[in-house]
Amino acid sequence: NATVTIAHSRSRDLPGLVKTADLVYAAVGRPEMVRGDWLKPGATVIDVGINRIPKDDGKTRLVGDVAYQEALGVAGAITPVPGGVGQMTVACLLVNTLRAACAIAELPKPAV
Repeated sequence: NATVTIAHSRSRDLPGLVKTADLVYAAVGRPEMVRGDWLKPGATVIDVGINRIPKDDGKTRLVGDVAYQEALGVAGAITPVPGGVGQMTVACLLVNTLRAACAIAELPKPAV
């Protein structure tokens, strides 16, 4: 059994809500908003966010919506940014593009 709780950036006591979760999907669009101390020990964290933040040298780096280094010591498992769910997003987009092209061309549905 599972209870799904949907929260947003302005949900009341967001850290408290997150602390009760066994699975956390972060997709808020704010760099490193979800802090390590918000997480329940052993929780699985899927960081869907992708944000660019400035580096000291004037360049930028990619970070997720979860403070990765903080969360790493608390979470049972966590997806990194970059290198996490992005590849799956691209793969699913390509599969859907192929399916759409086959449908438009009235070709058989691909076995993917």
